[in-house]
Amino acid sequence: MHTSSMLKKEFLNKWIKGLQICCSSKNKMDLMERKKKIKLSADIAMASAKKTATSWSNALISEAKKNKQDTILVSQLLGSESPLKLQKSTNRIISIHKRVQCKKILKRSCFNAAKRMMKKKKKNLGISRSNFATTIAKRLVKKRTKVLKRLVPGGESMDEVSLIKEAMDYILSLKVQVDVMMSVVAAAEVLSDDKLLELVE
Repeated sequence: MHTSSMLKKEFLNKWIKGLQICCSSKNKMDLMERKKKIKLSADIAMASAKKTATSWSNALISEAKKNKQDTILVSQLLGSESPLKLQKSTNRIISIHKRVQCKKILKRSCFNAAKRMMKKKKKNLGISRSNFATTIAKRLVKKRTKVLKRLVPGGESMDEVSLIKEAMDYILSLKVQVDVMMSVVAAAEVLSDDKLLELVE
């Protein structure tokens, strides 16, 4: 596993390389294009800096490969390892997706049967407070899981356990990304301050 400093160094190298590729591919970009290229190169650099294949990193790479203009950036940042790494992880994602779909079907059929039984019991007993609290808690968890699935790249095809693991890994990677970007901004500010001092003197 990467230590944080190694991951930061790997990310920085790949991000700078990605920015150079983006800048060389198009001479004039407006602000929005530049913003998209910076984000794309940062995402691909972060996904490729991870030595172990994760679902979120493969989802980011797959999404970037859909756009023909971005395919060049992806292939140059990933190098020769990308097709093999992506194929293995794609097969894994497909099998996880199939497993999740099977679980959903099973859960739905069990839920419908349980729902019918609950309706019969409700008529006889009424709802207790603990059941009501449990139902509300389950709804909250379900809502938050849906939101998390939208936030984590490739999260829609994950089961809950995989989603939590991937979300934690993705958050740590985003933290590394933010730390590196803040360091770059701080360095740029110091350099611009030094140039201003030279101009004044």
